[in-house]
This record gives sequence, structure tokens and C-alpha cells, in this order.
Amino acid sequence: MQHVDTMTTLTEDSEAAMEAAPGTPGQSDETRDTAKIRQILDGARRVFLVDGFDGASMNEIARESGVSKGTLYVYFESKEALFVALVRADRKHQAEQICVYDDSTGEPEAVLRRFGKSLLTAMTAPDSLAHIRTVIAVAGKNPAIGKAFYEAGPAHGTERLAHYLKRQSDAGHLNIDDALKASVGFMQLLQGDLFKRQLFGVLDRVTDEAVAACVDDAVTMFMRAYGAR
Repeated sequence: MQHVDTMTTLTEDSEAAMEAAPGTPGQSDETRDTAKIRQILDGARRVFLVDGFDGASMNEIARESGVSKGTLYVYFESKEALFVALVRADRKHQAEQICVYDDSTGEPEAVLRRFGKSLLTAMTAPDSLAHIRTVIAVAGKNPAIGKAFYEAGPAHGTERLAHYLKRQSDAGHLNIDDALKASVGFMQLLQGDLFKRQLFGVLDRVTDEAVAACVDDAVTMFMRAYGAR
């Protein structure tokens, strides 16, 4: 039995060495590492969405990612570390896609409306909801995961919006004393009851019309409070 375990370890180590060996000529070690990490995160995302955090195993993640278990541990020391990395990567990608503001228009109402629709649509997507539910389920036992999600998601998005709101206020398009407080308020208005009802399974799906109506209400109330006078 010990012989079999030793052979298994040697096989995994050999596979890990082969996978970590130089690949495409001219490709830097950093580029190969980045590609391998992305490959692992993509596989891990699929496993976590299906099995949840507790049900997912590093063996299954390695198989789904197309790497050996030895290679998986080269990049991530534990399932918790892998999940934290996935959370940070996904939240960063979402922020880069959604939290983009056009300062040149001088029309914050239109910018907030576009941003609100993009964010609320993303938040109510099935995969996003499954990811959020997974984080909520494990945050009590693994606070680092909840902290990573909050810092890379809600906190980061709120800060980026606050910077935009301050610029618009400085330009006279809005009337805001505390940009961060205003940003938090808009994010809460934006979620409204729609997101919570879907998060807790009251709604099976959210229509584009429902998203648009929720965003309209949020922008209207925000502009009444912070519109230029």
C-alpha cells in the first residue's frame, strides 16, 4: 500500500514537472504562470458552481482544470486559498467591465442609469447568484473568503463609483458633500427589493423590464437628493 502511494506521488510530481516545464518558445515564465492560473481558476469556477464550496474537492478541481493535483498545489496551497483567488479575480473582472464612467458627457444621470443596468443585470445572473450564495454559506466558517468577496466586490465597486461622483460634484454636475456615503446609498437603492427577492429564491428570474424599473427608481431618488442646485 505504501509502495502504491509512493508511486502515485512520484507520478503526480512527474506530471507537475512536465506541466511546469517550458512550453511555447519565447513565452516567459510569468506568462506561462498566468495562463496556468487562469486555466485552474476556470476549472475551479465550474466545480464550485456545481458542487458548492464544501462539496468541491481539489481532486475534482484538478481534473476539471486539466492539471495534475501536484500542479494544482504548486499554485494554490489549499481549497480556501484557491476560492479566495477565484473570488478576487471574478470581482476584479466584473469591476473592469462594469465600473467604467464617462466623465466627458457631464450627464451623471445617464451614466448612473447605464451603470445601474449593467451592474444589476450582472448581479441577478444565475452564475453570479450561485457564486454569492456560495460565499454567504462559507463566510461564517471562513471569514477570509467573505472578506475577500467584500473587498474585491462591493467595497471596490463603491469606491470606484465614489471617485466618479466626487469628480462630477467638483465639476458642478452634482451636489455631494460625502462622495463615499452617496455611493453607498446609490448601491443600496440600486439593489432595492428585486435583488434580495431573487437571492433568497422568491423570484425564479428577473426580467429586463424589472431591472430597468428598479434602476429608474434608484436614479430618480439619487438625483433628487444629490442633483446640482
